[in-house]
Amino acid sequence: MVKITTASPDKVDLTDGVLVVGVTEDEGIRNFFVKDSRLSHIIKQIDSFGQERLNNIKKYGKSMTLGLNLDNSPIMILLIGLGESGKLDSDRIRHIGGLISLRCKELNYEKINVLKFFSESGLTESFVEGLVLAQYEFNNFKEQGSETEQKQSFFEKCTINMITGESQLETDQIQINKTLVVCEAVFFSRDLANSPPNYINPDALAAHAKSLESIDNIDVQIFDQDQIKQMGMNGIISVGKGSQNEPKLIVVNYNNSKSNEKPILLIGKAVTFDTGGISIKPSDRMDEMKFDKSGGCTVLGIMKAVGNLALPINVIAIIPAVENMPSGSSYRPGDIIRMYNGKTVEVLNTDAEGRMILADALAFGISKYSPKYVVDFATLTGACIIALGTNVAGIIGNNDKLIHGLISASKTTGEKIWQLPLFEEYFDLIKSNVASIKNIGGRTGGTITAAAFLSKFVDSVPWAHFDIAGTAWTQDGTAERSYNPKGATGFGIRLLLNYLQNNNDF
Repeated sequence: MVKITTASPDKVDLTDGVLVVGVTEDEGIRNFFVKDSRLSHIIKQIDSFGQERLNNIKKYGKSMTLGLNLDNSPIMILLIGLGESGKLDSDRIRHIGGLISLRCKELNYEKINVLKFFSESGLTESFVEGLVLAQYEFNNFKEQGSETEQKQSFFEKCTINMITGESQLETDQIQINKTLVVCEAVFFSRDLANSPPNYINPDALAAHAKSLESIDNIDVQIFDQDQIKQMGMNGIISVGKGSQNEPKLIVVNYNNSKSNEKPILLIGKAVTFDTGGISIKPSDRMDEMKFDKSGGCTVLGIMKAVGNLALPINVIAIIPAVENMPSGSSYRPGDIIRMYNGKTVEVLNTDAEGRMILADALAFGISKYSPKYVVDFATLTGACIIALGTNVAGIIGNNDKLIHGLISASKTTGEKIWQLPLFEEYFDLIKSNVASIKNIGGRTGGTITAAAFLSKFVDSVPWAHFDIAGTAWTQDGTAERSYNPKGATGFGIRLLLNYLQNNNDF
């Protein structure tokens, strides 16, 4: 993990590495903390270049390197354009942090000194997220020659000093350390989601979940196919029985609050590869269906961070892990399946498998743990991409307080979500003539009818469902963000951790 520390202006070796200075269009160089030091002299030298020469660099996202002299020693400067100061919100700060990392990597500056260009303490988290998340690389399966096999990545070698005022050194460092824990969890989730299906099947995903037991207050249980069947979770069994890789049910228990306090329940869909089963998908871009486990990977990342942050709460995470494959033993269109809670489901499309495994996990988790609220994450419907695109996730649920709190958290973390309705009319679309409900509701309102299906397994417990089909990995139409390299994004981890840390009164 990259090392980031705070430093006062007069205790930084400016001749070692690069000094990053932010410049706005309306205020020029942003300097809240340097009053009388060597840095003041450097700022004056930059100003001496003249405003006309700096005008283009002041535009948002632009950058330029300069070589200056301080006491006969060369100083390398990276000027970064911040645009208009009034528009510098948390996501713009996050993006700037990512641009700084990427530019320094390109120039091979492994030692980075950043003159803090914002005064609001809450923006430290966003800035550090950008600095760190932009450095993510997925190189696990790239061939490496013998000379480079042991070579450290830029991320492992990079050290960053954030230059700030004396009064903010400690508070900024505390926030930096917390943010690094969150970013580590995002990397963990991205690695899992990016891994190919021949490496991450249900059994392998369960093994990675088991590794979380090295964290204090975390216990992990893995249920195999026979145990899942004995428990009556026939939705999971039906989806998974077409594959030679048997399904697993992963239960992660984090207990760090009062023993009698109700836990928070998190559910994550983990279809380690989704062919669609008998209702097979088109071959075009089927390779991307390794990302159909992203909901489960998100939940595992959240649990990793919750444990490492030692949050004073109780959380249960349940991840049903299956592979949806066509074979002689696959479940079929026309099958009727009795679920964990006794409801029967008429299967009309085997590619609507995510809701089948989520339904059993939801009903089981609510019955066994009596949670105070439930949040699930799933790459559930292509309809969500049609409705909201690839930059916004859908959120649907039965409790306005929970949903509004999650929407508020999303505005802080820059992970955009949009609430969709769950009106009674949508339930008519999943009525079945031969069973309690059917597993698809037709072409109209597909994201909502999928949520309506899930709601039948939630009852009255406060519940929020995230459909992250468009945001779990970078796709056509995904907006370019410096901190989201190509591949899995870890969408939802930072959002939910923000919510958990700021909504203890739910």
